[in-house]
Amino acid sequence: MEKKRSNFSNKLGFIMAAAGSAVGLGNLWRFPYLAAKHGGGIFLLLYLILAVTLGFTLMVSEISLGRKTRLSVIGAYEALDKRFSFLGYLASVVPFIIVPYYCVIGGWVLKYLTVFVSNQASAAASDDYFTQFITQAGSPLVCFLIFAGCTVFIVLWGVSNGIERVSKILMPVLVVLSIVIAVFVLMQPGAMEGVTYYLRPDFSRFSATTLLAAMGQLFYSMSLSMGIMITYGSYMKSEDNMEQSVRHIELFDTGIAFLAGLMIVPSVFIFSGGDESALGKGPSLMFVTLPKVFDAMAFGTVIGVVFFLLVLFAALTSSISLTEACVSIVQDKTKCSRRTGCLSVAAIMALLGIPTCLGFGVLDFISPFHMSLLDFFDFVSNSILMPVIALLTCIFIGYVIKPKAIIEEVELNGKFKMKTFYTIMIRWIAPVCLVAILIFSVMETLGYIKV
Repeated sequence: MEKKRSNFSNKLGFIMAAAGSAVGLGNLWRFPYLAAKHGGGIFLLLYLILAVTLGFTLMVSEISLGRKTRLSVIGAYEALDKRFSFLGYLASVVPFIIVPYYCVIGGWVLKYLTVFVSNQASAAASDDYFTQFITQAGSPLVCFLIFAGCTVFIVLWGVSNGIERVSKILMPVLVVLSIVIAVFVLMQPGAMEGVTYYLRPDFSRFSATTLLAAMGQLFYSMSLSMGIMITYGSYMKSEDNMEQSVRHIELFDTGIAFLAGLMIVPSVFIFSGGDESALGKGPSLMFVTLPKVFDAMAFGTVIGVVFFLLVLFAALTSSISLTEACVSIVQDKTKCSRRTGCLSVAAIMALLGIPTCLGFGVLDFISPFHMSLLDFFDFVSNSILMPVIALLTCIFIGYVIKPKAIIEEVELNGKFKMKTFYTIMIRWIAPVCLVAILIFSVMETLGYIKV
């Protein structure tokens, strides 16, 4: 007899879990960096417009596919049209690639939290601290295993008892911590100059690159084309209003990203005297520049503790959703128990995560296309697979099962106010945007475009 599929207990549980997935490391270091690099306010304006148009369209599509079929990503496409079963398998690869290296970065965050808690902020602020740490064999590996272990433990408890319960605690805490740090930063001398720099639209810096950067950030930020929203949609109750739920998820995601900008940009702006290059991309901002900022700031150790606790929670909620997507795929294909599914995924996480963790030290000779293992996995998943999957999903919905199939699912609990707009977006506008994102992200990674 087939087991009854798990469900979130209510709409709030679904929103908190899905928002927790969307709010991750991309919000807390990539968004501030890109906003500052692309004229501040003009980037924010473009991002907001894209969130309520492109982001809304893609998220409604994925959640609807999950709820309509009550299956994980492989089964969802196959159930609606067997010719597109390949797309489900392609999409299922993404969370399995991402979650191991995401847990590696989560381990780095855990390390920096312990450093600030143990009052070693000055050591973390030194130029070579981060490099020395990630090139070690022992410490990064231990941090990775602890972070990955916590993730699997929470997922093991199930949808309502594990994921939903933890999300309902961590998401409000995330919001409160973000506000606390932002308010503290805004009270620092000279902070208003950084705020003006961050918020004032500089229309002279508007360009196709600015638009594509905002589009790419939105795409990665909202956990699209990873199988996550399809999986979470399959746990969503039919009586919950989908259109409202997606709007709430977008609000959480955009709000945390905006607060991250208010935390980071003025802080680095004050510390560097307005030097944009100090807003380094990726790890250099999070693990090199910000520790220097906190070390130079009054009460910097305390703020560092709170900040890395915030980042740890954001990383954890996202790693939980990625792991759950993997577990759901394993369960649906093998009909195994949640325990067996979790242990299987944990083994894959270790198999890929351990070499990735050691890829900056003892295994640094493994460098596909002259990239570290972490950068390579990130390139394959984010720059290639995700845009391709999203593009094929638009074609699948727009021209195979037709937008009506999604509209009917959304309207199970009320009128879909945006259905005409949705149809236009999914059939015409979104595919064009996704082709542009694919080209842009590949060219950026290969160095043809500087962002």
